[in-house]
Amino acid sequence: MVVSFFLDAGLAFVPLFVAIDPIGVVPIMLGFFGEATSRERGRAVNIAVFTAAAVGLLFLFLGRFILRVLSISVDHFAVAGGVILLALAMRELLSSRPPEVPPKEEMVEVVPIGTPLLAGPATITTLLVLIALYGIGPVLLAFAANLVVAWAILRQSAVLGVFLGKGGLAATAKVTYLLLAAIAVRLIVQGVQHLFF
Repeated sequence: MVVSFFLDAGLAFVPLFVAIDPIGVVPIMLGFFGEATSRERGRAVNIAVFTAAAVGLLFLFLGRFILRVLSISVDHFAVAGGVILLALAMRELLSSRPPEVPPKEEMVEVVPIGTPLLAGPATITTLLVLIALYGIGPVLLAFAANLVVAWAILRQSAVLGVFLGKGGLAATAKVTYLLLAAIAVRLIVQGVQHLFF
């Protein structure tokens, strides 16, 4: 029984890791916080992971009920999340100012890093599917383990920031926002396809 529990958790870990994609979030983290101090970056990572945990746990326990009550689907989340990401990316791409630490009131560690990047439509969908396959216990353990891994990876983004330097960070920021826009378009297209086709 115990072996089966941890085996199921291990099987649930991999698809969740792919859905959360903490490695893919590293350049976006650098785009927003490449010029931040170690303390500011650490605080941002903590808030982003906490946000992802809150969103994930909400849908882990109440996801199907919430979607059913509001008559919405994960595809609606994909479109909404994509629109938010696209707006943020376009604002930064069209800006001529150099990258800087976002003001605290913008809370970019919550949106878009915490959600919909770490805990977005892919994560929500994966959680709902895995619960049906393995049950809530193993999936909860796999999700918690993924959040710990994501936290550790994002905390090390500073190493890459030191390696790139200011010029590299400026270039990385623009490329990152372009990638963010591409991710946004993908989310919108996938959501629209599933909703209408």
